[in-house]
This record gives sequence, C-alpha cells and structure tokens, in this order.
Amino acid sequence: MSNVQNISTVSASVRSAFDFDVDKFPLFGPDNMKTDQYGLFRSDTGYIEGVKSISGRYVPHSTDDVCALVEAASTMFDGDVTCKTHWNRGHYVSIQPTDEHRRAIHGKNDNIFPRVIIRGGFDGKGFHGTMGYFRDACSNLAMMRKVAGTCVSIRHTSGLRDRMNFLVDTFGELSEGWENLVSVATAMESKNVNLDSFLGSLFADKAPTEAEFQAADDGDKVRKVTSYNDRIEAITKRVVGERAKTGRVALEKDAPKIVSAWEMFNAVQGYYQHDAQAKKGFKSDFARILRSANERYVHQAENLLLAA
Repeated sequence: MSNVQNISTVSASVRSAFDFDVDKFPLFGPDNMKTDQYGLFRSDTGYIEGVKSISGRYVPHSTDDVCALVEAASTMFDGDVTCKTHWNRGHYVSIQPTDEHRRAIHGKNDNIFPRVIIRGGFDGKGFHGTMGYFRDACSNLAMMRKVAGTCVSIRHTSGLRDRMNFLVDTFGELSEGWENLVSVATAMESKNVNLDSFLGSLFADKAPTEAEFQAADDGDKVRKVTSYNDRIEAITKRVVGERAKTGRVALEKDAPKIVSAWEMFNAVQGYYQHDAQAKKGFKSDFARILRSANERYVHQAENLLLAA
C-alpha cells in the first residue's frame, strides 16, 4: 500500500492486508492426551510456528484491535498517512505521514521523516508503538532505543476499539518523541568520531587475532579475516557514498576518516538493514528493518555514539 490515505480509509487498507483471524485451540499430547496448553492458529494458514503455547486465559488480539491502534496513531498526523504492513508471528504496521513533517539534519540533502511502527505480537509482550525515522539519503528506517519518548506500550487486551480516547492520548505522547529524536540526530551530527577507531571498538569481539591477520597477509584464506574486513569495508563504503549524496566533503585518502556520529550510526544501521547477508525469514524490506532494529551491534553503536 503506497497511496496517502485519510483516517476514514486507513483502517480498511490494514484490514485488507490482515484478512484473517487468529484463534487459539487446545494442544494435545501423545494419544490425544489433554493438556492445559493452547496454540495459536491463523484462519488461512494454520498453526503459527515459533509462538510459545499459551494458557486458557489468553485472548489473542484481533485485526480490529490492530486497526484501532492504527487509527489512533494516524491522528498524530491529521489522518493523512501511508501504511505498510508486515506479518511475522504478529502484526506490524508502519505509518508514514506526508513529507511536510520532514526535518533537515545536514544541509538540504540529509533529511529525516517520522515513521511510527506498531507491533502487535503474540509473545505476551503487549502492543508497542515506536517513533522511528526514515532517512532519505540511505533509505534507512531506524529506531533508536535511548531517545526519550519514542516508545509507548499498550496492555495486550481485546476490545481496543472501546478505548480509542485512551489510545489517541497514548500515541499523542510520541509527538514529543519525534522532536526529541530530531534533537538527538542534530546533536549527533555535531559530534565527530574516527571511523576506523570506532568500528574497531564496535566489532572488537569479532576481530581476528594477530596470527590470523598474519596468515591472511601470507596468502592464506582465513574466513574470520575475510568476514571482518568485508564488514568494515561495506560500512566504510556506505559512509563514503552517503557523504557524496548529502554534499559533505569527501574523505581524503591516507588521512584519518573523521565523520559525524550521525553518519556513523546510520552506516552501521544501514549495513544491517541493507547489506548484511539475509538469513531465513529476513528477505523482505520490512523484515530487514525489524532485523536491524533487533541487532545488538546497532544497539551498541547507538550507546557508544550517544556517549561520545
């Protein structure tokens, strides 16, 4: 789904994407032995693998509950939004407002736009709404964990449609989160780091030993060295390319690679979103966004750069 929608039609588009129900059914042991555990099943594809068994008290949320969340979040942007949906053992919706909400971080070509990610999983962790950003210079959609006000949690319950006023107020808190996110991005742009030193610290646990480096220098094919160098080279290439796109000065050859903390974070996040080898289940664009959001090196990069 890519066309801008108003609040009266956004719910219908989400309902069309999630045109199935999730129900619980009892699980049986050997010889049809009864248990007190239940499994979750989609009405169209059956058993949902990878979700733990649940008790009889658990009530799975419905597509209508997801729609209520999306409608409430859309009020932050006067209802003029674009929605993208994804299923991964739960419902995910990305809400994109119109471009008037953009913010410039550097010059005219390094801009970010708000994105609200709604997650309705079936893992007992409830619903989450997260304010992230889309950076047009690298097509990254990122979420930062350490920025105040960028995440809200909602108790997992059925009948969210009856709590719309509460939901609207809850998602309204993310508006402040967007301004906080812009302030953090601007502050990171003003701080410089040494690219080589930073990546060396970030991936210290993956660094080959001196003996392994020496073996590679001697012409042996050492997988750990190749993997390490390829990762550093890919992230560095990202920084170089994005500097050109955003009108920054090119890095000088044989000189220290000094870049902003903002560039450095986006290069690491972008590597895991776009470049790192996709494992099973992470082939789609949305799945890669979620993978990078859960990647520990992205979290570590955020922590190190915010503390720099």
